[in-house]
Amino acid sequence: MKVRIDFEPVGRRGECPSGESLLECARHLGVDLVSICGGVGTCGRCIVQVVDGEVSEPTPAEGEYLDPKELSEGYRLACQVIPRGTCKVRVPPESLTAPQRTQIEGEEISVIPEPPVDAYLLQLPAPSLEDLHADAERLTEALVEQHGVTASSVDLGVLRQLSPRLRREDWRVRTMVRDGEVVAVLPPEARSLGLAMDLGTTKIAVYLVDLDSGETLASEGLMNPQIAYGEDVISRMAAAVRDPAKAVQLQTLVIDAVNEAVAQMCGEINAEPAEIVEMVVVGNTAMHHLLVQIPVQQLVAAPYVPAIASALDVKARELGLNIAVGAWVHLLPNIAGYVGSDHVAMLLATELAQAEGVVLALDIGTNTEVCLASHGRLTSLSCASGPAFEGAHIKHGMRAANGAIEHLRLVDDRIEIQTIGGGPAVGLCGSGILDTLAQLLQAGVVDPRGSLVQHPRVRSDSGIREFVLVEGDDHHRAITFTQKDIRELQLAKGAMRTGIEVLLKSHGLGADEIDQVIIAGAFGTYINVSSAIAVGMLPRLPLDRFRQVGNAAGMGARLALISRSKRAEAQDLARRVRYIELASDPGFNHTFAQAMRLESRP
Repeated sequence: MKVRIDFEPVGRRGECPSGESLLECARHLGVDLVSICGGVGTCGRCIVQVVDGEVSEPTPAEGEYLDPKELSEGYRLACQVIPRGTCKVRVPPESLTAPQRTQIEGEEISVIPEPPVDAYLLQLPAPSLEDLHADAERLTEALVEQHGVTASSVDLGVLRQLSPRLRREDWRVRTMVRDGEVVAVLPPEARSLGLAMDLGTTKIAVYLVDLDSGETLASEGLMNPQIAYGEDVISRMAAAVRDPAKAVQLQTLVIDAVNEAVAQMCGEINAEPAEIVEMVVVGNTAMHHLLVQIPVQQLVAAPYVPAIASALDVKARELGLNIAVGAWVHLLPNIAGYVGSDHVAMLLATELAQAEGVVLALDIGTNTEVCLASHGRLTSLSCASGPAFEGAHIKHGMRAANGAIEHLRLVDDRIEIQTIGGGPAVGLCGSGILDTLAQLLQAGVVDPRGSLVQHPRVRSDSGIREFVLVEGDDHHRAITFTQKDIRELQLAKGAMRTGIEVLLKSHGLGADEIDQVIIAGAFGTYINVSSAIAVGMLPRLPLDRFRQVGNAAGMGARLALISRSKRAEAQDLARRVRYIELASDPGFNHTFAQAMRLESRP
């Protein structure tokens, strides 16, 4: 006998053998749930919500991790639940392993497409001895006659290709018009495609979008190749200031990587890069300036002023992008030297300006931007959180890839781990790093000052104390968590918590007055919020006040790509936000010293 299970929002559904737990059903259907204890009900991490269908009664193990209200709302431990028939199950993001959680783009806003580029199918009359109109005039006249659209100009790049294109297509073409300019003339079957890019310091996210429907057709995530010039924006800007040739190289590295990603995505959907007729880019202010080759010297020194803050439109070909020859790249507005258009995009996607009450939003990355919305008032700042939570500067740190420890639990002196892919552990990714610190702190192996104390698993290697997570053998190295790793994490979490405290103080609020905390960004997508609270990175608030939304900056870029109204809203948001320079706060040093302590304060 089989039972049918529908797992949402991951979109996995199918039949499973009767009598199996929901955790086993999830494994059958390719839904990767967190289960550090292996499914015996002792870790409390495989929480799901049974939305519809009959299941077994709650077990005593579930009562240890779920309160009566949660149980009444259908929340259960997947390893303890036996479905009795067809069931619909919602999987919270925090119950998914890192790769699947990052696949969920999250809370998309439904918006009616109103793209900046309009497409018109034209059938032009062929020239003759009696009709000697030039090809460009023939095209613009047809736009007026057949669609009532006036195009005042034809892009020079389009003009250079126009005559052979018209004759090759037998005078039937799809013409793309943006603000009165013809930006592409394509075959009649061509689609209207757009490209949205979140240009991060460490990672680049690129999305290929159908401009007519707003649907994302393909996406690609890649490392930012500029990392060869430094893991942080300061190092890259310093290189660009020292040597103008380095500035050119930094821009070229990104463009080459994006062009390669575009070719790959177009191949996936059987499209041509020339069908991409519009692009939107978001990123921090330094990434923005380096991309369009604007000098960055004024960003490096106080008072850290951007060359331009307003939205900017640049021809794609001027940047070296291999998309439609006349396409424009729209860069959303920046706010300040260290709060850029990616922050604006995050605010746009999370609709923070419309939020009621007090809402805190963090976009966690190498630089973490934080915004506090209090009854319509928006205040933002940037924290130099560094790359530690992405695995950098951690002895056995790594990206979220197969073999990375993504979840960890210390039970007495025994370590329980879950790796991405389920294979042998080869290192620690961001969520595993945070879990490790939280578990050692809660077990008293690390004190609130961040020092490792005596423990059977603590040893010294070359004078540096470290905690052994996985013993080495003839085939695998030992995986350890060192005193130096702890200091790196203290700096990262201290910077973030300082930013939160400064924002709260600027609004005259306490942490307990926060109604909701929105966590965005690649790392923010898959962290264990409980661990972040335990180490004091986030305020101690009920878990139901936290919301993890994935790559909100990328979502905001897509909204701006398909909607003129959302672009206008982004401009308004950038003007409304009040910016605070974190280091200039009078109490910064004291607040940072307090935030370095590994303890969760209210």
